Amino acid sequence: MSEMSNSKFKNVTHCIFDMDGLLIDTELLYTTVINRILCPYGNEFTWANKATTMGFHTSELVRYLIETFKLPLQPQELTDQLIVGYADVFPSSKLLPGVETLLHHLCKHNIPIALATSSSADSFALKTKHLTKIFDLFHHKVLGGSDPDVKQGKPSPDIFLVAAKRFSDTPDPLKCLVFEDAPNGVQAGISAMVPDKNLPKKFTEQATLVINNLNEFKPENFGLPKYD
Repeated sequence: MSEMSNSKFKNVTHCIFDMDGLLIDTELLYTTVINRILCPYGNEFTWANKATTMGFHTSELVRYLIETFKLPLQPQELTDQLIVGYADVFPSSKLLPGVETLLHHLCKHNIPIALATSSSADSFALKTKHLTKIFDLFHHKVLGGSDPDVKQGKPSPDIFLVAAKRFSDTPDPLKCLVFEDAPNGVQAGISAMVPDKNLPKKFTEQATLVINNLNEFKPENFGLPKYD
């Protein structure tokens, strides 16, 4: 208990997890699909572009791509191309280091956990249909891309506020620890961040804690049960 009380972090009671790039390796897959579309036009989706758009809804991403790269495509045309590309690559998604261990640990100790992803229901199904045992561990899932209660995408805090409200005991949002990998997500729920190694350091400065992967997370620093 003394270690917990001496921690520079606040104690929490609930955990909310982003998905892409944090739990599964889909951020690289997104980039692959986008660059397949941009290549014929002589463009490239770089990490500067990615840092800006991580956490966007599909409609926001489509608008950004058309405007930024001056694509001669209508929004629905680009959306359809993205959907086809995603269907090709998302079923190959894999869990990232430390994910399975941490989620099982939190569940073992009855710490409520929720998922808060900008993905739509269809996109979520594509990415996780081979990983259902892990994603069934969550108390609930907020799929921002198709959830009517999520009015605005990240960096708006909507998705995390909705996720907090849907816990059965409706905790104070300040008692919820948010795990994120994206700058937009950190703005939406500043608590903990696990950024991609390629993300420029300036985009991680607002996070309470920055770690390389979930293997490095120490639950006891936030008043949660430590690993056995």
